[in-house]
Amino acid sequence: MSEPNPPTLPNNESFLPQSTVLIVDDNAQNVELLQAFLEALPVKLVTAYDGIEALEKVQQHNPDLILLDIMMPRMSGFQVCRKLKGDPQTKDIQILMVTALNELGDIEQASECGTDDFVSKPVNKFELLTRVKSLLRVRHLKSELERALTYLHEVEQEEESF
Repeated sequence: MSEPNPPTLPNNESFLPQSTVLIVDDNAQNVELLQAFLEALPVKLVTAYDGIEALEKVQQHNPDLILLDIMMPRMSGFQVCRKLKGDPQTKDIQILMVTALNELGDIEQASECGTDDFVSKPVNKFELLTRVKSLLRVRHLKSELERALTYLHEVEQEEESF
C-alpha cells in the first residue's frame, strides 16, 4: 500500500494564483473600481450585481473570498452573508463586507451575520489589497490544515490496520 503524500504548506503568496474572488455590488462603477484595484493580484475575479446573483456565482465558482456590498436590491449583503455562513458547504468562504455604512450598529450587524472583515467606502487600495491577501491566506491555511488532519487520520488508520 502506498503512503499518502503529506500536505505542503504554501510559501509566501503561492496560493494567490489558485484563488477566486467574487465581487458583489449593485453599482457597476464600484465593481469596476474593485476589479481595477485587484488586478494587481494574480487571482481569478468573478462579479455579481445583487445578492441573488451572488449566491448563484458562489455555486458556480466556489470562491475563496467574497467582497460583499451591504445595501443591495433583492437580497442585502447581511442576508447573503448569513445564508453562506449558515451552510456547511460555504461557511469557510471568507467574506469582506465593503460598505458605505459605518455606524456602530451596522458593524455589529455585519459581525453577527458572520463576516470575516469589513472595509468602508471610499475604499483605500492599499488597505483593500492588504485585507484581501490576509483573508485569502487564512482561507488557504484552513484548507491546508484540513488536508493535514485528513492525512494524519489516514496514517492513524493504516497503523491501526497492522
